[in-house]
Amino acid sequence: MTAHLHVDLDALAANVSRVRDTVSPAELMLVVKDDAYGHGLEPVVRAAAAAGVTWFGAFDVRTGCAVRAAVGDDARIFAWIAASREDLDHAVAARIDLGIGDADLLEELADAARDARAAVRVHLKIDTGLHRNGVRPEHWPAFVARAAALQAERVIDVVGVWSHIAEASDAEDDDARQVYEWALEQAATAGLHPEMRHLAASAAAFARPQFRYDMVRVGAFCYGIRSAGGPSADDLGLRPIGTLTAEVVEVGEDVARIDLGALHGLPSSLQQRASVGTPAGSRSLAAVGASDSRVVAWSGASVGDIVTVYGPGGAGESTATDLAEIIGTIGEEIALRVSPLVERRYTRR
Repeated sequence: MTAHLHVDLDALAANVSRVRDTVSPAELMLVVKDDAYGHGLEPVVRAAAAAGVTWFGAFDVRTGCAVRAAVGDDARIFAWIAASREDLDHAVAARIDLGIGDADLLEELADAARDARAAVRVHLKIDTGLHRNGVRPEHWPAFVARAAALQAERVIDVVGVWSHIAEASDAEDDDARQVYEWALEQAATAGLHPEMRHLAASAAAFARPQFRYDMVRVGAFCYGIRSAGGPSADDLGLRPIGTLTAEVVEVGEDVARIDLGALHGLPSSLQQRASVGTPAGSRSLAAVGASDSRVVAWSGASVGDIVTVYGPGGAGESTATDLAEIIGTIGEEIALRVSPLVERRYTRR
């Protein structure tokens, strides 16, 4: 396989700086789920920590523990999926902040904290309408009352209240924010005063200041992946950090075959619809196959030439989100389709 994913860690640092400047005074939590959106967890979190990031959103406890191992004791790490008591025990040991949106899980976590004799930092999750985990509003008053009792017992420390929003329309997000504000009031009534209120992800963090609260959870924008149907990365002041390239391995009369590998995962629906970058500029992606991906040839094409499948656009290629829009999905999905067998190469000045 001659494909490589080139990851520009300077671009990551610049994006982090741009996001932090935009959302200030809210804190940035860099989301690093799915192997840092396919860019490679350890190099990304180390570079981000060097750029000043102190909060990492890890999705699950396993990833959270990997982040802790990579960046040490000073970082705050937030995970919102714990699938077992073993996960909870690992989270307690690694001092991971846990997002809890289920009453039974709250009790199980309290048991784990008692056994470890250590108070666990907890962020309580209200379901604001997206139905992606979280306590339903009708159960929320009892839930925060129980959390307050566990805090008084000193087995948990409620440091956050949070939720997800759909970011599908301003009206839906406004409705979700009303539920979130109510949830904060109910938490205060129960005697909880969390230091970290967080609701927004990338798009809302940039476009809607009132959604920023104390912290925003940003993944895609820090990797330079713009929202489908939204402003360009340039307009946002961001740069894609990942560039997927492959070598030409055979040249025919009309096409050049590139070696992306059998598990590259690009959807075949992109063929004859997407543009890639070549030494002669933009060319159509003629075919996508498990072992036979082809590009419309150019004059002088030769074996060993580099084709840029997606990236910032400097070679005439599409961005990840450009490709995603062709098939009706989001840029993150394209980034995550790059096989872990494709070598990641990291650059920084």
